[in-house]
Amino acid sequence: MASLNWVSVVVAIGAVFLFWTFSATSSSPFTRNFPRLHNKRICLLIAHPDDEAMFFAPTVLALTKPELGNHLKILCLSTGDADGLGETRKKELQKSALQLGLRDESDVFIIDDPTRFPDSMTADWPADQVSSLLASAFSPDLAATLNGSKKADPKKAPTATIDVLVTFDQHGISNHINHRSLYHGAVHFMRLLMKEKPGFASPVELYTLTSLSMFRKYAGVLDAPISMLHGAFSNVVARLSRVKKDGSGPARLLFVSSVAEWLTAQAAMVKCHQSQMVWFRWGWITIGRYMTVNDLKKEKI
Repeated sequence: MASLNWVSVVVAIGAVFLFWTFSATSSSPFTRNFPRLHNKRICLLIAHPDDEAMFFAPTVLALTKPELGNHLKILCLSTGDADGLGETRKKELQKSALQLGLRDESDVFIIDDPTRFPDSMTADWPADQVSSLLASAFSPDLAATLNGSKKADPKKAPTATIDVLVTFDQHGISNHINHRSLYHGAVHFMRLLMKEKPGFASPVELYTLTSLSMFRKYAGVLDAPISMLHGAFSNVVARLSRVKKDGSGPARLLFVSSVAEWLTAQAAMVKCHQSQMVWFRWGWITIGRYMTVNDLKKEKI
């Protein structure tokens, strides 16, 4: 009986890894036609060092693949200095970013401004402050308009130095107030970018990481089929409703890491973010769905 139980365990583990291999959007022949981003300038907007690994690792690993031609940068709006570890965490973020596929340390920008953007579980970051920072970083024309040095020209198309902005959704995955602030700031930036610009398409597309129930949050790779069906359905609906008539990106993006990519994400946390590896994070990085599966929704602004 005991040997039979062991055989069942081995078969079950083998089945999970086989399913995992076939589900990976980066390597499985069954997922090769899933929507991709190619030749895009992308900014991942995060609140704290380690957000890129704990929440967005599948996205970063997928979008930085050289064959896609994307250039991904990370903009982090705090050093994560709530416990006095800001300088340590800045270095950890740079190491983690390289581990996950960014080209160079110079592609990581960390804002150290605790007055405007404190690392806090209770402090809201004003949407206009986040949006102003995004404008100064990625849209010089908009920044000049906001500071009053230039008047808006409704006949001129809006411009930006990025094509895609990726961040948290309105629930922030963990409901962290700093995460939620990024969503509202990003939406505010997008609205300002298109203000008084009728007839023009937005130069930037905003994608947000979908928050899920507690059960799905800890389902690991087993959440992949639900996310796949949802993503496929959303993209079909978008095509039928002609949302893509302007040549814009897909309604949803799905990234399921392979076993090797999952191990890379594990290393980004365990080896690079050593100061953050307290006991409860081991559960998150082992069975947490966001270490393996990311689905991003394109926001309609």
